[in-house]
Amino acid sequence: MTGQQRPRVVIVGAGFAGLFAARGLRQANVDVTLIDRHNYHLFQPLLYQVATAGLAPSDVAWPIRHVLNRQENVTVMLDHVIDVDVEAREVVTRQRRIPYDYLVLAAGARHDYFGHDDWARFAPGLKTIDDATFMRRRILLAFEQAEMCGDLAERQRLMTFVVVGAGPTGVELAGTIAELARRTLSRDFRRIDSRSAHVILVEAGPRILSAFSAGSSAYALRSLEKLGVDVRLEHSVSVCDADGVIVNGARLRSATVLWAAGVRASRAGQWLEAATDRAGRVAVGPELRVPGHDDIFVIGDAAAVH
Repeated sequence: MTGQQRPRVVIVGAGFAGLFAARGLRQANVDVTLIDRHNYHLFQPLLYQVATAGLAPSDVAWPIRHVLNRQENVTVMLDHVIDVDVEAREVVTRQRRIPYDYLVLAAGARHDYFGHDDWARFAPGLKTIDDATFMRRRILLAFEQAEMCGDLAERQRLMTFVVVGAGPTGVELAGTIAELARRTLSRDFRRIDSRSAHVILVEAGPRILSAFSAGSSAYALRSLEKLGVDVRLEHSVSVCDADGVIVNGARLRSATVLWAAGVRASRAGQWLEAATDRAGRVAVGPELRVPGHDDIFVIGDAAAVH
């Protein structure tokens, strides 16, 4: 690095962590490169509203370049990171190698099917705009197909919605699908009663929203039950296929199975060959530095602070 060159900071991921890291460096004497595979920042907490036709995609996504257009020390790059060359101090993407003096990995998390990745084709998860629009299409088409279906058993399968996992995303999805069926669509069809849709929320643990207090969990459970959601606790999925799922040995026939059961951290740990926890999060210290690499930080969902 020459005496005139400013330190180069590369940030991978423009989610909440990466975007706030970039904005936090706006007064710093550094040159920042922010890399993301999408050209928008996603407000993920409201993604379920897009998936259930409550919001348009544009309501929860903002162009990264527009958000940062007044920050002169930031360059936004649309690319897909595939590795990190720690020895060369370069980020490797599908198109180029980008040198860094400091690296911030904020690559977030992905779906975790607990060793059953083949289930993804039958039970989509919810992490991106594309996930949400695909999920919305499946939900709405299920009602349309039920309207045209003369076979009662098949109609019942089409109007059965199974959500696997009762964390925040699963609870929001199940509750909003129930509201969609019982309120929003209740007068839109002639041959079916959308209010008869069966929404089932499957959770392997003893309560929903296990990361929240017992009181909040109980309140959410009562709210779901008032909406008509069939909540099944301590029920585990053993099979997921085109006909639905098998839960605790019993077949639940459903044309729409949605996955909200777990997430796994990005591949940052593999790129760095660093220690990770069971969810793939990189072990970092209180300053979010990777042990043995003072120039590399891992933040957000990809980090496990020790």
